[in-house]
Amino acid sequence: MSESPSLAEGPSVPVITLCEGETDGWLATAPPLERGLATPDFRGRTGQVVVVPGPDGAPARVLLGLGPAPGDPAAFRTLAGRLPAGRFQLEGAPGGIVPRDAAIAFALGLYRFERYRRRETAPPSLAIPGVDPAAVAGIADACALAKDLINTPANDLGPAELEAAARDLAGRFGADISVVCGDDLLAGGYPAVHAVGRAAAAGREPRMIEITWGAAGRPHVVLIGKGVVFDTGGLDLKPSAGMRLMKKDMGGAAHVLALGAMILQADLPIRLSILVPAVENAVSGGAMRPGDVLSTRKGLTVEVGNTDAEGRLILADALTRAGELAPDLTLDLATLTGAARVALGPQLPPFFTDDEDLAAAIEAGARKAFDPVWRLPLWKGYAASLDSDIADLKNDPDAWAQAGAMTAALFLQKFAPPGPWAHFDIYAWNPRGQPGSPAGGEAHAIRGLFAMLQDRYG
Repeated sequence: MSESPSLAEGPSVPVITLCEGETDGWLATAPPLERGLATPDFRGRTGQVVVVPGPDGAPARVLLGLGPAPGDPAAFRTLAGRLPAGRFQLEGAPGGIVPRDAAIAFALGLYRFERYRRRETAPPSLAIPGVDPAAVAGIADACALAKDLINTPANDLGPAELEAAARDLAGRFGADISVVCGDDLLAGGYPAVHAVGRAAAAGREPRMIEITWGAAGRPHVVLIGKGVVFDTGGLDLKPSAGMRLMKKDMGGAAHVLALGAMILQADLPIRLSILVPAVENAVSGGAMRPGDVLSTRKGLTVEVGNTDAEGRLILADALTRAGELAPDLTLDLATLTGAARVALGPQLPPFFTDDEDLAAAIEAGARKAFDPVWRLPLWKGYAASLDSDIADLKNDPDAWAQAGAMTAALFLQKFAPPGPWAHFDIYAWNPRGQPGSPAGGEAHAIRGLFAMLQDRYG
């Protein structure tokens, strides 16, 4: 990140960046020690790092490969995971990469989840001239918030703790917050949220969290995040392997709180609402059953074919509430389906929208922030798979449709507000640890969405 007073007080180790095709020319004039360490393996491939020691054995110079396509800052995220503790200084322009992008990538690469186990050494720091540290910290800290919430196990993060995180965000930026909890959800018009969360133990009651910020009359953006703090599957109980990572099923809530933090930190000229239905899908005598017919805030009835398809039920009430706010733009994020992972894997979240302008803006923001997403269709041919014999619709589509991520999105579309709306089916998890990207909670799509919102409303 950009230079701080503490960094300027002592010497810093220079970092030299080289693209593929530049290494031969550089090595021809390099000092013998650096030339010996770098050849023959260092070819400037993305994320290649060589730490050159000085006479005392401490780092004296670092070589960083940027790969064949200058402009992508991914190497700086890897660099953060490979540098030892100390002060480092980028030397020269980073091969066509925007300095701010490099600083954000490095800051993201420093993340570690340290609630239960602290790292033994301080993280390295990297000075990059011409970068606003506040802007970098605003994005990196927000992503760290999302990852921290996702990584925290359910014994320490229930609905009440998720509410506390929302209250902390609202308090830091002077936003209003309201919460409807427990049986009050029935009187408050959130019957589906209540049905999904009512089986949880005392102290872990379901709740609907609503944050509001910004002056009336501004463009109104509503963010909705699925807040299932743990998903047993309900009476359709998940197997142990399927339940192992279900502490992350509140990843959508973590993401919208993090995206909200970016928006509030940047003071975007919008009116912002954040809606988080927070529940635990538990098993008890009060749990909803397969075959139950639930009411929703919109008035549509839903036959429960599978209690493990609970996320779309709580989002149905939240989307209906969003429509009452007359938004200019609605975005929902949820760890919703395994089918999305089958389609695109853990690194590339799909999104769904019928709004061509919004889709183009989302894709442009994703490219700008190096935060990839992929659009999937809201294919209307599968809509009939949601038909129920006894209710307006059901939450488990017929098997003939097969496209589980699409049918889930089609279910949500029945409750979505008029106007621009997009649904993101995120994974919120990095299953493979590597330098700069530790295994565990991951922030998907929100940096790109923030870039899109900045371009749209900034």
